[in-house]
Amino acid sequence: MWEKLYSKNGLTAKNIAKELLDVEIGNKIPRVTDYSVKLSIGRGTVQIALGLLEELKAIRLEARGHLGTYLVDKDIELLQEIAGIAPLIGSMPLPYSRKYEGLATGMVEAFELSGKRINLSYMRGGLNRIESIRTKRSDFSIVSKMTAVNSLSNYPNLKIMKEFGINSYVSAHKIFLADQHENSIQNGMRVGVDMDSPDQKELTFNEFKGLDVEYVHINYMQLLDMLDSKQLDAAIWSIDDKRITKSFKAIDFQLPEAKKIAEETSEAVIIIDGDREQEIAEKWGTVEIKSILEIQKQVESGDKIPRY
Repeated sequence: MWEKLYSKNGLTAKNIAKELLDVEIGNKIPRVTDYSVKLSIGRGTVQIALGLLEELKAIRLEARGHLGTYLVDKDIELLQEIAGIAPLIGSMPLPYSRKYEGLATGMVEAFELSGKRINLSYMRGGLNRIESIRTKRSDFSIVSKMTAVNSLSNYPNLKIMKEFGINSYVSAHKIFLADQHENSIQNGMRVGVDMDSPDQKELTFNEFKGLDVEYVHINYMQLLDMLDSKQLDAAIWSIDDKRITKSFKAIDFQLPEAKKIAEETSEAVIIIDGDREQEIAEKWGTVEIKSILEIQKQVESGDKIPRY
């Protein structure tokens, strides 16, 4: 059956499949003559192509005499496949917190509500996610606004496509101390820093600036174990990670620059290759950031089970 798509009629079916993605179920489709003019093909070819789409069960049509032909049903994923429109591929942080689980669930469900599909991959480190865009392994990446802005200065072709608002990425960062009896950071401490995480790195270097400390390069997924085993005396991390907050004392930032960066790292943004903006915007369609954030809040509050 699918081999028919490689014929002239099949090429027309692909073009019409793309057009039908924008027609709501229950609405009248354009006339055969309209397709014939728009695609510069014969009326007979259009009719055969529509028949092929019905045969593949991508659409179901109903002729209503002089009222025209109506779209009774459609399989959106099948239409996208026929039209050659692959779902968006996005990369986002590892879902170690309810906030990230909520963001992932929001992305998946908001796209489903719009009749679309999205594929998400999970990567540690904002720099790795930025690189996935540059190497075209991802269509978009979710990073903090600070990471996005800094990346634009290094890679002018990148672009911020969507912004989620303050506290959509993390609720807050704090300094976690291994020794429960400590109340402040001080000279001589061993401080964990993840060089692949621009947010954690910048916060760490700015808050500990001027102190005589030893920076220990780590993977942020090791923070809990290294604080627990006293291999680290302090590390900056998100309060959304309940494993850390339940185990260690947390203190606030003291230096103004670190406080400023902490605010910039709390917002999630979508960053893309600017040269592909139109293509990605078409695939994104009518999916609303508001819908994603509402689902994220439901997951964070426990009213919705994460699904991603």
